[in-house]
Amino acid sequence: MSTYPWTAHLRDVADFPKPGILFKDITPLLADGPGFAAAVEAMSAPWREKRVEAVLGIESRGFILGAAMAQVLGCGFVPVRKPGKLPAHTLRQEYALEYGKDCIEVHADALPAGARVVIVDDVLATGGTLLAALSLARQLQVEVLGAAVLIELPGLGARARWPDTVPLVATLAY
Repeated sequence: MSTYPWTAHLRDVADFPKPGILFKDITPLLADGPGFAAAVEAMSAPWREKRVEAVLGIESRGFILGAAMAQVLGCGFVPVRKPGKLPAHTLRQEYALEYGKDCIEVHADALPAGARVVIVDDVLATGGTLLAALSLARQLQVEVLGAAVLIELPGLGARARWPDTVPLVATLAY
C-alpha cells in the first residue's frame, strides 16, 4: 500500500446526488498528479502478473481510473456506459442504487469470449453497479479475473453480495 496521504485529497459531499447520501468525491485526488499516479499504481498492482487483456471501466470515474490502469497494464480498455451512449449494438443490465435505479450497457462485440478482464470503478457502495458490470461481463462470456475499486464503503455491505469466486480489491476503505 502506498504511503500517499489519501484523505487529504478526498472529500465528502453531503446530500449528493440526493438528500441523505454522503458522496465520496475523488476529483481532488484526480487533480493531484502524484495522487492520481499513486491511485492508479495501487489499483493496478494486484493485476500486474495476471495477463489482463482488457479493463472494463464503469462510467464515469471508472473510465478515468480504468483507462489509466489499462495503460499501466498494457491492455485494452472497454467502456461500460449509461444507456444510449454507445453507438453499436449493446448488452444492457439494470440495477438498484442506494438512491434509485439505473442501467449500464456495453458493446455486444466489445471482446472475444474468454478474454481476461478486470472490472474497475471508483467507489463500491451497495454494489449494484459493480454487480451489473459483472453480469454484463458474463454475458460477453469473458473471464473475469476480478474487480478493483479505489474506495470501498464496508458499512453498506456490498462485499457480502459479491461472489466469493471473483476477487474484489479495494485500495481504501471508509
